[in-house]
Amino acid sequence: MQKYLIEIKKLFNIAIPMILTQIALLLISIINIIMLSSFNKIDIAVVSISTSIWLPIVLFGHGIFLALIPIITKLYGSNNKKNIINYIKQSYLLAIIISCILMLILYKINFLISILSNNIFLILKIKKFLKIMLWSIPGYLLLQILRCLCIALSLIIPDMIISWIGVILYIPINYIFIYGFGYIPSFGSLGCALSTVLIYWILFFITMIWMSRSIYFNNIKYFNLLNKPNFKILKKILKLGIPIGLSIFFEITLFSIVSLFISSMGLENIISHQIALNFSSLIFVIPLSLSIATTIIVGLYLGLGNKDKARIISWIAQIIGGIISIFTILISIFFRKKIASLYNPNKNIINLSSHLILLASIYQFSDSIQVIGCGILKGYKDTKYIFLITFISYWLIGLPVGYILSITNLITNPMGPSGFWIGFIIGLTIAAILIILRILKIQKN
Repeated sequence: MQKYLIEIKKLFNIAIPMILTQIALLLISIINIIMLSSFNKIDIAVVSISTSIWLPIVLFGHGIFLALIPIITKLYGSNNKKNIINYIKQSYLLAIIISCILMLILYKINFLISILSNNIFLILKIKKFLKIMLWSIPGYLLLQILRCLCIALSLIIPDMIISWIGVILYIPINYIFIYGFGYIPSFGSLGCALSTVLIYWILFFITMIWMSRSIYFNNIKYFNLLNKPNFKILKKILKLGIPIGLSIFFEITLFSIVSLFISSMGLENIISHQIALNFSSLIFVIPLSLSIATTIIVGLYLGLGNKDKARIISWIAQIIGGIISIFTILISIFFRKKIASLYNPNKNIINLSSHLILLASIYQFSDSIQVIGCGILKGYKDTKYIFLITFISYWLIGLPVGYILSITNLITNPMGPSGFWIGFIIGLTIAAILIILRILKIQKN
């Protein structure tokens, strides 16, 4: 029993600061919704739809660099610190290349936006929003490299503090750009884009300054952004990272494509869907943080050659995640209207979003299992199957089922946003089952 308690303590020592970090990062989108609640519905819709387009693109890049966590934890566990420096330096080079590609994709995607709505004013504002958000991508990806390094070395507290500094800075910056102050005019929803670009670059430079002065990184030159390509290292990062990036892309695009479909169902449906999605994301930080903690600990144990402890921590994380999800399900069910009212005072929006929060509560258990399972597989560097499972579960099953229930009358009368949320439930449940089967196979072998 004692050995299990030791592992639980290790897991929570990493997971609790990670939860606080993830909440800080998520608060940025919550702040946007709350600050824009006094504006017209179009401004809220602009942020909702634009974020649905920007997020999958930037998180694909983010996913590639998540490969650094299992790589660095294993190198750190085997005391190979010199190679860690090489991986970080090559990641900077890769981030610059990937940023240019993603910025070009986001710029060229503008021509597709016109099909989303008949509201010309809405479409024009979305295009302007995305043109501003282009410039957040390099800062965001460079920041994630430094964050992945800190996470892999279990420097979770500094990462958490820097993330909360970002939230504290974001509130006044966002307010000034949305409402105007002094010589700065009111930008409305476009102010959220300007604030986001600024905050990611500020956080990147704050993290760089802290790392350059920290005792943890003494005499280690992590900060040279221009390096000669090492194709062996680049290939290893991409081999592990592209499947992770694609799996995140397919999961996020499931939600983003749904947001785009819902954009034609009226502003109240758009806002209600965004509220439910935002609250679900807030709950999701708990299993996500457990997932990241599990990746770190599994990677460290495998680096030390201790396969038994890697297996034990895997299942401890799943059990804890399952227990916590039961509590979050009960909170979502019994307090759904109260939660919805915190986002928006409109009664119709409260009723619609509280119904979607109820549906969201159903998949929280499956979501916990699948995301912690993904963390376990990342620790084992088995990323190819994460991509295959998410693609099948989300795109081949979840999205088509959601579309049929929401928009067509093949099974029942069109259910609107609720149909897509039922699709989420089915897709995530199938993903959870397939991931557990894959973990069992790996650990058996």
